[in-house]
Amino acid sequence: MSRTLNPEPPRDCPLCPRLVAYRAENARQNPDWWNGPAPSFGDPNARLLVAGLAPGRTGANRTGRPFTGDHAGWLLYDTLRKTGFATGGYDPNGDDDLRLVDCMITNAVRCAPPQNKPTATEENTCRPFLVDRLAALPRLKVIVTLGDVSRRSILRTLGYPATAMPAGHGIEGKVGPYTLINSYHCSRLNTNTGRLTAEMFEDIFKRAKAALEE
Repeated sequence: MSRTLNPEPPRDCPLCPRLVAYRAENARQNPDWWNGPAPSFGDPNARLLVAGLAPGRTGANRTGRPFTGDHAGWLLYDTLRKTGFATGGYDPNGDDDLRLVDCMITNAVRCAPPQNKPTATEENTCRPFLVDRLAALPRLKVIVTLGDVSRRSILRTLGYPATAMPAGHGIEGKVGPYTLINSYHCSRLNTNTGRLTAEMFEDIFKRAKAALEE
């Protein structure tokens, strides 16, 4: 008998004590924020999955939608629109008509961590949700990982060692039934320093679209 998939944690997920305490502290300071695990966002029949690391405190932890409310969201959603994976407008408060097309966005760790750094234990504890998220996408074919930690987490989710695919921007490989493409994270630090340009980022999603048609 097949088990029921559980791709999204409950709003009051109790599994990671440090993250639960951080959620509670944020809720005390900002009771009108989401302050919970950020659910995946996008097309339930998506062939492309974009995997980030974890919600930002003033991003998805505030708005309840991945990459919404922080700097990274502007570049990510603009790029998805340019490459045909999104339609509509983007508002940093989530008050928009943004819709993803053949694409879903999720995070390896669903709750915002202090200093934007989840621990290895927290990654491992949250991984069953990522396992089920992948399993719940029946047409999934390509995964874009944003940053090296996301790359390692996806590989482990698929049952491979973190060394199964090299690190680095633009590294692409076949892992199990999926094509994995790794990008530098679209963070303010990476874009402000020029480590990641809009053109470099757009190229990742053009390659993802090409891989979907193979």
